[in-house]
Amino acid sequence: MSESTNSVKLGEIIREFDLEVLRPGPDYENVPLRALDINRPGLPLTGFFEHFDNERLLLIGLTEHTYLSGLAAERRRESFDRLLAYPVPALILTRGLEAYPECMEMADKHDRTVLRSTQQTSVFMSALISSLYNHLAPQITRSGVMVEIYGEGVLIQGESGVGKSEVAIELIKRGHRLVADDAVEIKETSHHTLVATSPELIRGYMELRGIGVIDISRLLGMGAIKLSQEIDMVVNLEPWDDSAVYDRFGLESHFTEIMGVKVPCSTIPVKPGRNLASIVEVAAMNNRNRKMGHNAAQELTNRMDKIFAEQLEGDVD
Repeated sequence: MSESTNSVKLGEIIREFDLEVLRPGPDYENVPLRALDINRPGLPLTGFFEHFDNERLLLIGLTEHTYLSGLAAERRRESFDRLLAYPVPALILTRGLEAYPECMEMADKHDRTVLRSTQQTSVFMSALISSLYNHLAPQITRSGVMVEIYGEGVLIQGESGVGKSEVAIELIKRGHRLVADDAVEIKETSHHTLVATSPELIRGYMELRGIGVIDISRLLGMGAIKLSQEIDMVVNLEPWDDSAVYDRFGLESHFTEIMGVKVPCSTIPVKPGRNLASIVEVAAMNNRNRKMGHNAAQELTNRMDKIFAEQLEGDVD
C-alpha cells in the first residue's frame, strides 16, 4: 500500500512535529500529502531516479548529508537541481543538520519547501510514517455503537431500534467507555488492524429513543469517553427468532470481514427479559480469554471426552 485517496495538509505535519521552516514554498501549508511513505533520496542524489515517487516527502539524514559533504559544490548543485526539479511536497533535514547552500539555491530555483527537525533520523522517520498512516489510512463509516469493555473494543451492530444504544448506555454506567454512537468511522492501520473513532461533530453524544440526544461527558464524566479504540470483536444484535438455531456451545469461532480484516463475531438474539449489557460484557471477556489461549467450550468438550473414554474402558474391562 503506497497511496491513499485521503490527504493531509503539510501544515498539519509541520505543527505535529514542530518542524522548522527553512524555506517556504507557494502556499506550502495547504500542500496535500497523499503518499503513505517517504523517500530517503540516497540513489536519486547520485542521479538514479527510476521508481522515484515525487508525491512522497524527502528525508535527508546523516547518511545522505555525509555523502553530500564529500562532493564538490558544483556536484552538490547538480544533485539538488535534479532532485528538486521534481514537484516534491517538501524536503526535510533531520538531526538539526545544516542545509547546504546549494540545496537552498535549488530550492529557490524550483520553489520548493525545505523543513528541519531536531530529532534523530530513524526516530523521526518511524513517527512520520506512523502519522501518515494514521491520517491517510483507508476509512469507512459503519452504523453501530463502539464501546471499550475491559480494554476490548466491541462494535455493536444491528437493525435500527434493536437496542444498540440502550445496551451501550448500560455498559457505560458500569464503567466502560463510549467511542462512537450511531456512526462509527473505521480505519485500517499499517498493522492490518482496525481502529474506530467517532465523527468529530457527534463525538460524546448518544441518541436514546424516548429521551433524545444526551451528552455522555456531562452526564457521566470525561472518563466515560474514549477517542479511539482498536476493534477486537463485533457483536450483532438481532430480534429473537424461535425458528432460528443459535450457537449454545461456542465450539466454532465465527468471524466477519471489515475492510479485508477478519474480526471475531458473535450474534446475540434479543428478547424481553435478557440482560443484554451483561451478555455483551461477558462476550468481551470471553473474547479476551480466547486470545490468551483459553477456550471454555473446547476445554469442557475435552473433559467430557476424557470421562466418556474412561467409562468406556471400564465397561470393556
